[in-house]
Amino acid sequence: MPADIEAVAVTVTRTLRGLGVAAPPDSTVAFASALAEVGVANRGLAYWAGRATLVQRPEDVPIYDRVFEAVFGGRRASELVAAPEAEEHVTVLVDSDEVDGEDAGDPVDGPTLTLRWSDREVLRDKDFATCTADELDEAHRLMADLRVVGARRRSRRLRPTRRTRGVIDLRATSRRSLRTGGEALRTAHREPGHRLRRLVLLCDVSGSMEAYARALVRFAHTAVAGRTQVEVFTLGTRCTRITRQLRSRDPDAALRAAAVAVDDWSGGTRLGSGLRAFNDTWGVKGMARGATVVILSDGWDRGDPEVLAEQVRRLHLVAHKLIWVNPLKVTPGFAPIARGMAAALPHVDELVEGHSLRSLESLAELIRR
Repeated sequence: MPADIEAVAVTVTRTLRGLGVAAPPDSTVAFASALAEVGVANRGLAYWAGRATLVQRPEDVPIYDRVFEAVFGGRRASELVAAPEAEEHVTVLVDSDEVDGEDAGDPVDGPTLTLRWSDREVLRDKDFATCTADELDEAHRLMADLRVVGARRRSRRLRPTRRTRGVIDLRATSRRSLRTGGEALRTAHREPGHRLRRLVLLCDVSGSMEAYARALVRFAHTAVAGRTQVEVFTLGTRCTRITRQLRSRDPDAALRAAAVAVDDWSGGTRLGSGLRAFNDTWGVKGMARGATVVILSDGWDRGDPEVLAEQVRRLHLVAHKLIWVNPLKVTPGFAPIARGMAAALPHVDELVEGHSLRSLESLAELIRR
């Protein structure tokens, strides 16, 4: 390979790299081999030889053109100066449903790079107690996307099945035999179906739960609005059933109706007596039997812990699963040392967190399982 071709290839490649073009290491050899085939006398062929071997991106073509004209035109490489890059104006837009035109800024000339970001992932892990009013409103809106349904269980009612197992359906088999002259060549069968387990939510709305009560009742509204078998009660100084108030599709109207119905909102805490009223009036008599029962409380109780332990034990005996949701469980060094929590813990199947939107999403999945 002639020395002048090697010199031209090395000069062009080094100049391109100095101007910011990412020429691969083997591009110099490829360019030199191409020039050896087409020669340097024909500038048109030499141009495309370099264009094919040295340029990897379309935006590098103008720089290559300037370098090629400089080298083959007899100019020195030091005379080349990188062309000034166009100024990019960055506009940051918050990912929301509405964008205020006045806050977006005046339109600018030239290219504009638009960056979009969302704080929803951060909000999912943020403690309800530290959220601002706007953040709580956004968390409530996101909570509407939750699907809260109970686990499925086998039903006593039989349903038709195409499988050849289960109880023989004599009536359907007889009707089918009429097609074959009264001979029952194929039998029809029925098997148990499935239905959703009832879900019972017991929300603590006492003063110690004030930072979490509205969010947890909003979670309960999401479950009731799904039109599944859900019952909701509040616990404070008494036990109040608010299922009917939460049936409204409008979450704000449902919460207002629940606040009117609950007289002891942000009041004292008597979990033991409240659970006893629930067990005696609704729970043990049938509402909690075979159901998934969820108690949403921090476990602070001013009553007798023995009464609370006894009522939780009664509830555990009739329920399919008893879940206790404690918003304080996420606190570093948490231990169930509160009298009420310590007394109830031996009779609880699951103790989970309930301080953030993500923890409530995990709770919905636990209930479904």
